Amino acid sequence: MQYPPTSARPQLGLFDGLMSASFAPFATPLAPARDEDETDVLGELAVSGSTTRCQRLLIPILRELSDSTDSRWLTLVAPPSILGSRWLRDASLKRDRIIVLHSRDATHARELACKALASGQSHTVITWLGELDAKARLGLRAAAVKGNAQNLNVRLDT
Repeated sequence: MQYPPTSARPQLGLFDGLMSASFAPFATPLAPARDEDETDVLGELAVSGSTTRCQRLLIPILRELSDSTDSRWLTLVAPPSILGSRWLRDASLKRDRIIVLHSRDATHARELACKALASGQSHTVITWLGELDAKARLGLRAAAVKGNAQNLNVRLDT
């Protein structure tokens, strides 16, 4: 049984990026159509299922980003308690390349994320801000452009 998409935004299938990368030597990638003002600095990932499943899906993303050749930080803003320091260590991530910022509330988390993005000290800022409204998207995108960084907002629907 198929369910209709919950969002009006188009979504890339879980393995589409992997499959297209494996065919890269044989095909010329097409440039996506985008507005001149739009940049690819803000991404979102919605993960649902058990806590263990969510953790397993995040490990390769975090490992790839912590292994980046960019000398700047990978910053995690307001991660859920399931992604504590022990879990980060057990996931074999490069802890010396990761900063974890905790917040008091959602507003504080957005402020921390914008500051981390705009500072230019992080190559990627991963946030757990829930569903983003248009104002939050604009603020995060502007901060990321200013700091030459990327933002990935993760929504855990466990």
